[in-house]
Amino acid sequence: MQHDAITRPTPPASAAPWPRRPTRQVMIGGVAVGGGAPVVVQSMTNTDTADVTGSVRQVAELWRAGSEMVRLTVNTPEAAAAIPRIREKLLMMGVDVPLIGDFHYNGHQLLAGEPACAEALAKYRINPGNVGFGKKKDTQFASIIEKAIEYGKPVRIGANWGSLDQALAARLMDENHARAEPWDAGRVLREALILSALESADRAVELGLPAERIVLSCKVSGVQELIAVYRDLAARSDFALHLGLTEAGIGSKGIVASAAALSVLLQEGIGDTIRISLTPEPGQSRTAEVVVAQELLQTTGQRAFTPMVTACPGCGRTTSTFFQELAKTVQEHVRAKMPEWRISHPGAENLSLAVMGCVVNGPGESRHADIGISLPGTGEAPSAPVFIDGEKKVTLKGENIATEFVALIDEYVESRYARKAG
Repeated sequence: MQHDAITRPTPPASAAPWPRRPTRQVMIGGVAVGGGAPVVVQSMTNTDTADVTGSVRQVAELWRAGSEMVRLTVNTPEAAAAIPRIREKLLMMGVDVPLIGDFHYNGHQLLAGEPACAEALAKYRINPGNVGFGKKKDTQFASIIEKAIEYGKPVRIGANWGSLDQALAARLMDENHARAEPWDAGRVLREALILSALESADRAVELGLPAERIVLSCKVSGVQELIAVYRDLAARSDFALHLGLTEAGIGSKGIVASAAALSVLLQEGIGDTIRISLTPEPGQSRTAEVVVAQELLQTTGQRAFTPMVTACPGCGRTTSTFFQELAKTVQEHVRAKMPEWRISHPGAENLSLAVMGCVVNGPGESRHADIGISLPGTGEAPSAPVFIDGEKKVTLKGENIATEFVALIDEYVESRYARKAG
């Protein structure tokens, strides 16, 4: 049986990411999204927003981890009333991060009833699938857009597979039945998702919201579906796009699924802001989703956030766990230092490090890094050569290898990346 060839975009010859898709730039609380600006990392709290203390604590944790925008649920009058207090307390702590209000069902009422909330938020997120139903949909959508215009706020129109506009889906299903060659149900639903976002954006512009204050998203939970939806959405509009695999899952499943979908799109130049929607492990910090987002952008060559450590996985030649412990120590050290280095030593986020476990690939990988160490494998001489800028500089031995190697990293940052004055 002959199958039709699958047409896929041809990647550029260079190893660099594809050129970014041209989009309108949206300013969100001083952060540029789209228009060629770096891809922005955002996250979302899971506290009760009405719990001001708990919400402030979590927003600050997410910001310190590197989240450049933080979204909060605004679902009750109490939550809406808490937003300006949360904003005020964060600013008193020196945490000036844009806050995004996540509205479903009753956003029109909450924004009208709590003008201080409408003012304090940097962006409103609305879902065209549940902004209103029947005859109320248009008026409630218009009410939110009018508030965005009044307060000069951008809006993310975020359609979601799990809360799709059922009237629109039914309309497209009826149209599909009339086709000479009907589409499959999956294609119809993808089209409904895209049209939900695009038609809502067009309506917002008609109401007076500038296109430069609109971000779109069309989230699904399947990897291939997400890629297909965003390729189509990107081809049909020039709005800034927010990427995310909705309900990605817990642990490695959520990380792998998000990376599989988003890395394809990012490498094709699609996406202006991302969130990794991980289900937290019990007791795990919410900041894990920020770290994954940063590492995804860094490993795909989009941005640099913190020095990354190349480390071998280990084999029968590396029966000691010392190289694993050292790799963990080094990665945690540079991540902890990065908030300071970002201010005092700009550029340190581009530092490359290697912690290798034996003589097979150790010296070679270490030479490729800015600083690398090749630890002795099983049966090798108990010494660890350190390579700096491709040349062997020193050999470490004894019980203090970890301390001495970390000190060499700090010295390298101090000498290579100019310290900012003042």
